[in-house]
Amino acid sequence: MLEVGEGSGKAFEELVLRYQARLVMVLEHLVGNRDQAEDLAQEVFLRVYRARKSYLPGAKFSTWLFTIANNVASSALRTKIRRREVNLELQPSDTVGFRPLDAMAQAPSGQMPTRQFDKAEMRDIVQWALQTLNERQRMAVLLNKFEGMSYADIAETMGLSAKAIKSLLSRARLNLREVIAPYLDRGEHPNNVKSPLPPR
Repeated sequence: MLEVGEGSGKAFEELVLRYQARLVMVLEHLVGNRDQAEDLAQEVFLRVYRARKSYLPGAKFSTWLFTIANNVASSALRTKIRRREVNLELQPSDTVGFRPLDAMAQAPSGQMPTRQFDKAEMRDIVQWALQTLNERQRMAVLLNKFEGMSYADIAETMGLSAKAIKSLLSRARLNLREVIAPYLDRGEHPNNVKSPLPPR
């Protein structure tokens, strides 16, 4: 990023290559639409480029980048809610390689029954469950599970305290279990469950 600040186009291209797929994936789960996520990722990189002269390497670059992404996504979601364009349809993940939703769906813990489900089906259920979380909970979960960020880094990204992030993630896990449990216990698909409210 310091090289970008000095005018290196090649360095900027390298940043885009390194972070674009990860950024689009997180944004897609925040806004619920792949095309919009790609547009928002471009907006994030545009803001990064505009801020190149004033960038200070005080925090991790990824923390700074996802802080911008959080602001861009929050603004887009507020606009979406104002326009009352709520889309809660499941959308299959188009990402290649590591699939965090698979990992979340199959994470060995005492929090979920050990029944075996089709990977794609379980991924869809987890994705649907993520959409039932409010905006802040969803962002915290995505940064924690997708980006592997610490509570401190998530706190810095979201402008909250580490204690608040710990509480936010704890509530998010409870909410996810509550939504997923009927499916795991009874095979009740989300299509048969009352649709969640739009994120606030």
